[in-house]
Amino acid sequence: MRRIAMVPRDDWQKKVEDGGLIFHTPDMDAGMEEQPDRPYWDESAAYQFEATEIDMLEAAAHKLQDMCLEAAQHIVDKKRYAELNIPATAIPAIEWAWVTSPPALYGRFDIAYNGSGSPKLLEYNADTPTSLLEAAVIQWSWLEEQHPNCDQFNSIHEKLIAKWQDIAPYVSKPIYFAGLENAEDRLTLAYLRDTADQADLPTEQLLMEEIGWNEGRRMFVDPDERQMGTIFKLYPWEMMLKEEFGQPALDTYREMSWIEPIWKMLLSNKGLLPILWELYPNNELLLEAYFEGDPRADALKSYVRKPLLSREGANVTIVRNGRTIASNGGPYDGPQIVQALAPEAVFPDNLKPGAKRYPVCGLWMVDQTCCGMGIRESGGPITGNLSSFVPHYFC
Repeated sequence: MRRIAMVPRDDWQKKVEDGGLIFHTPDMDAGMEEQPDRPYWDESAAYQFEATEIDMLEAAAHKLQDMCLEAAQHIVDKKRYAELNIPATAIPAIEWAWVTSPPALYGRFDIAYNGSGSPKLLEYNADTPTSLLEAAVIQWSWLEEQHPNCDQFNSIHEKLIAKWQDIAPYVSKPIYFAGLENAEDRLTLAYLRDTADQADLPTEQLLMEEIGWNEGRRMFVDPDERQMGTIFKLYPWEMMLKEEFGQPALDTYREMSWIEPIWKMLLSNKGLLPILWELYPNNELLLEAYFEGDPRADALKSYVRKPLLSREGANVTIVRNGRTIASNGGPYDGPQIVQALAPEAVFPDNLKPGAKRYPVCGLWMVDQTCCGMGIRESGGPITGNLSSFVPHYFC
């Protein structure tokens, strides 16, 4: 694994926009708490891998998937929902979904890897992962132009279409795609909807706030009062359950299809990490992790503290040798976990002499198959919503 300086393509902004990536460069808004130091889509560098490294990362993702499913089974069997701060009202739906296996689509492992040793699991984004179009389409187009004789770990697009074809017999149509009113969510939803369209499924798209609940008919309805039987929601289950329609979603869960299914709450929760360490102690793919308050957590001198349900690097604190080296604020509170600090993945910044770049590898799962990678990198050790997406290749 090497970070290679690159010359961005002429008119690269238009090229990525033509591929659908419209938020390639954040607005330099004076009111922003944090200023981005470069475009979101950053092709001033690329990560080069050996084919053997790609094989190793793919195998690691498949092993992690098996371990995570075993951990989910353990949580169900041992009723450890409270440790993950999962509300009791959600447990019947989770257990029903876990047994019946309604359709699930995708997820992303976030991995620390620096080119040596074993990759280490940082967390599993199993419910609402984004940066999907960038990984599946935009970096592939970049590869075809910049490195046509090389390859890329990327069959995400084809795997998504095939998975929609597998899902089709088990869900009602149309499939509604719903999310929030922001550029990233709209883009991810539009791309996923396009893959479903290519699988010949009828689709509709709307905002989460446009989903209605018809109390008399006991069903969710679209703005035209049509029953919604299948909803792909780019909206976390833990937030849904706090909404006014959270209880109706639980009450009618067996009568409709929500993608991702509610059992993904077991995997998208950072409480999964200490349970994995408990089940697979000293596994080469894992970092030592404990629920905060566990005496063993106090023995760690270099660690990351993060809430069970934080996102985009919010409310994360990094401590090295007993000293805080990075900390982000944010809206998340409640129970936290403590995870040992991963071996440092850091590379020289080709644009700023003396500066560093910190990559995180996102390994994409479609169903049970790892089929691609996307890399986000930052100017500091916490990956946040302004971290750049950098393409990769191998030869």
